[in-house]
Amino acid sequence: GAKITGAGGPTITIQGVQRLHGVSNYPVIPDRIEAGTFLIAAAITGSSMRIEPVIPEHINAVLQKLRDCGCHLDIDNQSIAITPGPLQAVDITTQPFPGFPTDLQAPFMALMTLARGTSIIREKIYENRLQHVAELQRMGASIRVEGSTAIVEGVPQLSGAPVTGSDLRAAAAMVIAGLAAKGVTCISGLSHLDRGYDNIEGKLNSVGACIERQSKRSL
Repeated sequence: GAKITGAGGPTITIQGVQRLHGVSNYPVIPDRIEAGTFLIAAAITGSSMRIEPVIPEHINAVLQKLRDCGCHLDIDNQSIAITPGPLQAVDITTQPFPGFPTDLQAPFMALMTLARGTSIIREKIYENRLQHVAELQRMGASIRVEGSTAIVEGVPQLSGAPVTGSDLRAAAAMVIAGLAAKGVTCISGLSHLDRGYDNIEGKLNSVGACIERQSKRSL
C-alpha cells in the first residue's frame, strides 16, 4: 500500500499514505552477500559447490572476478555451481551496485592472499574498512596498505592463528581464511559475524568444513 517511486535511480520518493495493509506469500530475495561468501569459500578451498537459491544478476561483478581468478561457473536462474582452478591474482575496486560490493571486499581479499601474483584492492565506499588486513597478516598473508588500497602478494600457505573479526565482513574473511589455513584458527568477534550470517558454521560443516563454535568459558 505504500507509494514509492524511483527504484533503481539515485532518488527514492515516498508519498505518505494513511495506512498500510498486510500481504501474504511475499518472497524474500536471497542474500547476495551470503551467496558470494560461500562462493569465495569454495574458491579458496578448491572445492566444487552449488549455491542456491541465488539471483545471479545480483552478484554479476563478483562472478566476473571469480572467473578472472580461475574459477569455472555454471549458472542458471536460481543456482550457481563453482569449480575452482588454480587461483590467479585479480584487482578489485568496490563500487555501488551493480559494481563489486564493499561487503565482499574482505572475503575476496582473503581469497587473494593465496592467489598467484599481486592483486590491488581499492576500497571506495567506506573508510577504515581494511582492519582485517592485520588479522590476515597474523595468518601469514603478505599485504601492504596505502591509504584505502591494499596490495596483496599471494603466498603459498596461510597458517592458523588467533584472530579477531573487527566487523561483520572482517569476521567472514577470517572464517574463509581459516578454512584454507594450515592448523587451527580461533576467531573472536562472533557477535559481528552473527549479525549477517545465520548458522554459518552449520552450513559450512554440511559441505565438509570443520568448524566448532566454543563458548567464552571454554576458550
